[in-house]
Amino acid sequence: MRKTLIAALFAAALPTMAMAMPSPGEDGPRPPFAHDGGPRGEHRGPGPFADLDLNKEQRQAIGKIMGEQAHSRDELTKRYLDKLSDADKKAMHDEIKAKRDATDGKIRALLNPEQQKAFDEKHKQMEARRAEWQEFQAWKASKAKAQ
Repeated sequence: MRKTLIAALFAAALPTMAMAMPSPGEDGPRPPFAHDGGPRGEHRGPGPFADLDLNKEQRQAIGKIMGEQAHSRDELTKRYLDKLSDADKKAMHDEIKAKRDATDGKIRALLNPEQQKAFDEKHKQMEARRAEWQEFQAWKASKAKAQ
């Protein structure tokens, strides 16, 4: 009886909570990291083409074009960054790290002690993955030079 009552209350509460949440297209505050997409290149919200009433093929073609544009922009950025001197690259990376550290500090200050502990653990994991990625990039560059 108790399990049935709990299940019925839960089932009654779900639609209520779902209706209380704003729809992706509604105006109003959204959580800071909420998005309607996934990996880079996927649609993350209404976007500039929402009013065009595109069919699936058109959306896919536009997505492909936008993906190609993002890829070419990344290549262009890399090409110009490769022209920087080592001192300029180091200065840029140091500035990016300083800004990231300042942002992390502001976020950490908003958290309670338990959340800070979890945040610090996630930060350590992220730094380990970042170091692993840099090690992989160095290995890949050495393999390319060897060939």
